[in-house]
Amino acid sequence: MEPNPGHQTVQETPQSRPYRTGVRVAALGGFLAASFLVAALGGTASANNVDGWYTTADKAPWTPPNFVFGPVWTVLYTAMAVAAWLVWRRRTDRTRPAMVAYAVQLVLNLAWTPMFFGLYPALGSAALWLALVIIVALIAAVVVTVLYFGPVSRTAGLLLLPYVAWLVYASTLNAWAAFNN
Repeated sequence: MEPNPGHQTVQETPQSRPYRTGVRVAALGGFLAASFLVAALGGTASANNVDGWYTTADKAPWTPPNFVFGPVWTVLYTAMAVAAWLVWRRRTDRTRPAMVAYAVQLVLNLAWTPMFFGLYPALGSAALWLALVIIVALIAAVVVTVLYFGPVSRTAGLLLLPYVAWLVYASTLNAWAAFNN
């Protein structure tokens, strides 16, 4: 009898020897840097507008105070980076497609903030609707990433689940803003 019936095993590649400690530490730093670069770029797009048009925007009744977003995103970006690092260091035949999925969701993540906050003054509600399309695509991309990460590292897949939950919540805030502004 199989130890895990129905569970697919991950095939290690010929390069499956573990990375040296220094390489693993540097890679973790790189994944964290990439996540926080996306966060910083998003922050520049939202910084002027959170205290600008967004203060007078019609927001969903379940919108948290602005001070909640920073800590939540800090935890989520950290979890994203650690999850990617856990998958990267496994060096399996599934690592590359998993990392491509991760990169796609990171690009969509980067696109949302400038669309929602930065382009609203120029495009009006069209920016909010386009942001809604982006965040729905982002949710799909993160779900795909979870599905790719899970077989490589269960922990990595689980680390992304709060991100999916937050994105679904954020999409409701985006939808309310699109319908009401």
